[in-house]
Amino acid sequence: MRWSRIVGTGGYLPSKIVTNDDLARSLDTSDEWIRTRTGIRQRHIADASQAASDLGAEASRSALAAAGVTPQDVDLIIVATATPDFIFPSTACIMQAKLGIKGCAAFDIQAVCSGFVYALALADNLIRAGQHRCALVVGAEVYSRILDWNDRGTAVLFGDGSGAVVLHSDSRPGVLGSALHADGSYANLLSVPGTVCGGKVTGSPYVQMDGQAVFKFAVKVLDEVARETLALCGLTIADVDWLIPHQANLRILEATARKLGVDLSRLVVTVDRHANTSAASVPLALDVAVRDGRIKPGHKVMLQGVGGGFTWGASIVEM
Repeated sequence: MRWSRIVGTGGYLPSKIVTNDDLARSLDTSDEWIRTRTGIRQRHIADASQAASDLGAEASRSALAAAGVTPQDVDLIIVATATPDFIFPSTACIMQAKLGIKGCAAFDIQAVCSGFVYALALADNLIRAGQHRCALVVGAEVYSRILDWNDRGTAVLFGDGSGAVVLHSDSRPGVLGSALHADGSYANLLSVPGTVCGGKVTGSPYVQMDGQAVFKFAVKVLDEVARETLALCGLTIADVDWLIPHQANLRILEATARKLGVDLSRLVVTVDRHANTSAASVPLALDVAVRDGRIKPGHKVMLQGVGGGFTWGASIVEM
């Protein structure tokens, strides 16, 4: 039987760090206000010269090195992003050129904060079908470009970054199963309701969010999709070594773990250092936990995402 396995992880964070105290100098907020409500202490902000493809390329190089494969081995690139370099061409195509790869399939996927889980599930199915052997699956975001920095309700929540994995065909189990969902009737809860029309931006180019509604919805669907994915894989929550939900808010992460009966010691948390990096948050957190030695070969990891759309999903992978 053909499986796909994660054989390398990588991450990249821009060098500029903005702390809560930094934001408090221009916003009516404080470090205590932000930390007690979100768990966030700081976030990384991309330089004006950096686009999502630049962040994605750096994370990809790190993942390729960890996997011990060359860029020329890659025959599929999927980039999950809500902040692409351009309307087109895709960020994946731009990143492909920056990595020196030619000819392989490359495209973007837009499921906001669920984007990486969506992209991983898609790449897994393409590899299992025998169409591809070695995929780069990337989440890359420059959310700082779509924030109203005068709005304390959203400006304090997000950061920039990228995470990547190399997914390779293998005879051993790797991605054990995934479940994906969406419900567009909740689109107004979290959105950037702007568009380009007739050469002009119409609507708002900034993130807007109903924080309380998002919190309730996120905890509900993360619990439901986790149980669905466990059942699909014939597992129980006790079989899962690590839980990596989308890193949006510490209270959401901990509430999800409690509903599932997961001890907080098995919850990977990076939101305090990275803030919400949308599609990049899950692969970034995975990379951190792999590199610091918490996640070891043979461990089963549940990856979860939930974001604007509304979209949500989960994958269980054996490392």
